[in-house]
Amino acid sequence: MTGIKIDHNTHSGIAALSICEALLLALNDAHILPEHEIMGILEDAAAAHENEGGSYAEIESHKAVAALIKRIISSGNSVRRT
Repeated sequence: MTGIKIDHNTHSGIAALSICEALLLALNDAHILPEHEIMGILEDAAAAHENEGGSYAEIESHKAVAALIKRIISSGNSVRRT
């Protein structure tokens, strides 16, 4: 590592994101969930974070999470595009 300090929560978040993305891809590949349903799940998750309250720091954190989910949606990383 290059001296960058990453805490346990960051590692946990990255692991959770990777696992969820793999699950969404597997559900789509197995024809269990169509692409539009997966996009709906991601949009609902983003909306939940956009509407979350709390302290200023908590609200800013939720906004950052919503923005990340929206970037995932726009990049198409959670579905295989053919």
